[in-house]
Amino acid sequence: MKQNIINKIWNTHLVHSKAGFPEMLYIDRILLHEVTSAQAFAELKNRNIPIRNKHNIIATIDHSIPTDKNRIVIADEIARKQVDTLRANCKETGITIYDIDSHHQGIVHVVGPELGFTLPGKTIICGDSHTSTHGAFGALAFGVGTSEITHAMASSCILQDKPKTYKVEFKGMPNQYFTAKDAILKLIAEIGIGGGKGCVIEYVGEYIRSLSMEARMTICNMSIECGARAGLIAPDATTLSYLEGREYAPKGANWGQAKQEWLALASDEGADYDYSITIDITGAGPMITWGINPEHAIALNETTPAINAGGDKATLEKAYAYTQLQPGQSLVGTAIDFAFVGSCTNGRIEDLRAVAKILDGRKVANNVTMYIVPGSEQVMEMAQAEGLDKIFAAAGADFRMPGCSMCLAMNPDKVPEGKRCISTTNRNFIGRQGPNSITHLASPQTVAASAVLGKIAGQEHLA
Repeated sequence: MKQNIINKIWNTHLVHSKAGFPEMLYIDRILLHEVTSAQAFAELKNRNIPIRNKHNIIATIDHSIPTDKNRIVIADEIARKQVDTLRANCKETGITIYDIDSHHQGIVHVVGPELGFTLPGKTIICGDSHTSTHGAFGALAFGVGTSEITHAMASSCILQDKPKTYKVEFKGMPNQYFTAKDAILKLIAEIGIGGGKGCVIEYVGEYIRSLSMEARMTICNMSIECGARAGLIAPDATTLSYLEGREYAPKGANWGQAKQEWLALASDEGADYDYSITIDITGAGPMITWGINPEHAIALNETTPAINAGGDKATLEKAYAYTQLQPGQSLVGTAIDFAFVGSCTNGRIEDLRAVAKILDGRKVANNVTMYIVPGSEQVMEMAQAEGLDKIFAAAGADFRMPGCSMCLAMNPDKVPEGKRCISTTNRNFIGRQGPNSITHLASPQTVAASAVLGKIAGQEHLA
């Protein structure tokens, strides 16, 4: 029977199945951070349940920590307690933690792939929505709640409803300014924030195959924003090249065997899917969000939609009121206050290189505060070795320490009330970057160009 990659991975990890009930799925890898892990550790300790396969679990600190140079000092009491609790729990249980100055601390969805902890064909969970990032490697990776983290730590299994399968193909040749971030925003704009509900998406086609691993991670990262459970891309030569030699990747003869097994994960020709869609990107250019969820996205050269253009009228009215915009308006030229580059969506070295290319020899506009936050200590060290930090400093941008930073208002990096930020992050919800702040999602290149001009703009608008 012909199978797609989603079903191949699911079926090889299926422990038990009974009609009418969730299925029991074996979990290969667990990723932990300071915000959603404490309750899991406490539950296991209170019930005297040992952790199973602790060598398949790693932890890092990312959400709550400051990203300034004095980040060791955590002023917020709750954040400090979260960090200290994770450190204590990992020390007590022997779980590996990548702490500050470990050379591998960073955002959990950046660190896992860097280490080669993320591998094709694996099932991976984390108490975080954007665990789908790891699907770029041909892994079945999804976010779960704390109770499921507890179950997996105790048994290496969780109960899950089997997802539907959804094939997404990007077809055509976009323009030179189009990026992976624009591709995923275009998909979400077309199918909506509920279009992938209950599904795992497989991304296919020549455009996907042309992308680097870091660009693929950007696409898989935001799969959750169209309602999907996860998103993945079948492994290929690009995947193997990225993984070879990384700390947790197989070595020697095991590497050769692993390569064969990973490439065999590709969907069989003619395999069925529950749903499929082709997204035409012929001539497509940069995208940007205008509203209060990622579905509210338009091409940079388009105008904002009419209230009666489709979708929920009440939500559209709320979005316009919150963002202080009008239907039929071009976003190009809209003044911004902040520009943010970073997060598990776009905080990798390729993203920083793209930003540096635009900022080199230019200055951030006087009305803009620009934060550039590497996704990990490894990314930071590579940027410094390449001299990107000097380019950022000369341009007037603030190159900070690794962490989730301004993606979410859980640490000191917040957008002030009433201020407008163009951001490489993944969510533009009300108050996401700070109470009553306004967020526009875009690619690193669009964010950098906008920072230079002091208003929303694309690379093509630079002199």
